[in-house]
Amino acid sequence: MFAGNQELLDRVRSKRLLVGVCGGIAAYKMAGVVSTLAQAGAEVHVAMTACATEFVGPLTFQALSGRPVFQGVFDQFDKADPQHVRLASSLDGVLVAPCTMNMLAKLAHGFADDAVSTLLAAVDRTKTPVVLAPSMNAAMWEQSSTTRNCKTLREDGFVLVEPGAGWQACRTEGVGRLPEPDTLLEALAEVLPNT
Repeated sequence: MFAGNQELLDRVRSKRLLVGVCGGIAAYKMAGVVSTLAQAGAEVHVAMTACATEFVGPLTFQALSGRPVFQGVFDQFDKADPQHVRLASSLDGVLVAPCTMNMLAKLAHGFADDAVSTLLAAVDRTKTPVVLAPSMNAAMWEQSSTTRNCKTLREDGFVLVEPGAGWQACRTEGVGRLPEPDTLLEALAEVLPNT
């Protein structure tokens, strides 16, 4: 378990991290992830798509991270500074979860039209690891376009955490469930520099 793994806790401590939350029912799981990272001593920033805010309110993540939540392309907490560029250039790691079919497609094809994709467009992935945790209905996960986009993203240097199998909110069974928070935390911690 992440909380009991001192090496993984040490890896996130004092790191500047971005958690991108997209619009899926599994967005609620990210509250625990953000809380655990903050309690471990990470500086956690959260960005949400508009659809994500339909599942979990930004105030939840603001309270857990202790920082304003990026919700739009034009969010600027300091009007003289394009925060998405400054923040993206200073991150130690990024986790996008749930990463929807839509977000996979945006990232694979270079679209940047919401808070999450715009921040990721400004991240230098040669220096900053980006972990994507796809989560969607089983039928969406099995689409050939999703398979192609995942292949492209891996080739582009993104780290993908495979979704789990089981009961889904759409009342079906199959692959597409967001992994549990400890799995997501471990995936992020493992790609961070051990310093």
